[in-house]
Amino acid sequence: MENAGKVGLFGAAGAIGQSIAGALGAAGRDYRVIGRSHSALQAAFSQDPRAEIATWNPDEPASIAAAARGLQTAVYLVGVPYNQFETHPPLMEKTLAGLRAAGVERLILIGTVYPYGHARSNPVTETHPREPHTFKGRMRLAQENLVLDAHGRDGLSTLVLRLPDFYGPRIERSFLNGVFEGAARGTRAQMIGPIDVPHEFVFVPDVGPVVETLTRTPQAYGRWLHLAGAGTITQREVAAKAYALAGREPRLMVVGKPMLRVLGLFNPILREMVEMNYLMSEPFVLDDSALQGLIGPIRKTSYEEGIRLAFEAAKDALKVAA
Repeated sequence: MENAGKVGLFGAAGAIGQSIAGALGAAGRDYRVIGRSHSALQAAFSQDPRAEIATWNPDEPASIAAAARGLQTAVYLVGVPYNQFETHPPLMEKTLAGLRAAGVERLILIGTVYPYGHARSNPVTETHPREPHTFKGRMRLAQENLVLDAHGRDGLSTLVLRLPDFYGPRIERSFLNGVFEGAARGTRAQMIGPIDVPHEFVFVPDVGPVVETLTRTPQAYGRWLHLAGAGTITQREVAAKAYALAGREPRLMVVGKPMLRVLGLFNPILREMVEMNYLMSEPFVLDDSALQGLIGPIRKTSYEEGIRLAFEAAKDALKVAA
């Protein structure tokens, strides 16, 4: 592995971005955090002297190039609202043009399992066909094809790193966050069902060190790779463990696909979750032996420990709020 240059995190203020920033800081590396909102970046990163804060407008090529100037590696974490997935490909197209103009050498897209569609067998390796049957899967596939097609052009090397669903302390966008808050408060937790199917989650703090390593592993590029979680668990088991830590019996309200359809009449985000419900009702487990073959063993937090840390964070947040 080499000593890599400066890394820029596009869409840095989210959970995965903060995990990667933490790993870069821990490795003694300077990095740049890039987002639309200066105040959000300031709130998340102003404590780290290694973090350089920059804003961008992803609709303006000159703004993208300015945000990317001087970077060796760009990590792309830009999210869009769940009901606006059609914006993923054009955003990526503009970003790639800006990265090329700035002379960036490497790009890592943090991707999802959406482009695969249904799992034909488990665990899923990188040889699994990419045949999405959902609109969001097709948009993610178009996005990552742009990234993969850019590899080897204009001095740019590219990589897609796929993650399963994620969870962790104060990760609001996790399906499991409501469980930890409900356990800490002693209230009912809302969950997207079914909740008895084995499911894979990656613990967010485990992601950063992997990405930091990949930024200085040139032989990893020109493909997609998987980062898997610490095995599988059911959502009901997560709830049981979280509520047990609070000394309580689980109190759950499970919303299944039929109810999502009904609620979706009034809530566009819930409406968009209907087509992705197959990921809750069918096991989908990633195999990351290819990644481990490249960078060695990966530290993975056990569900036991991860649930405890997430629960304690929810409990601490209640104390602060009080």
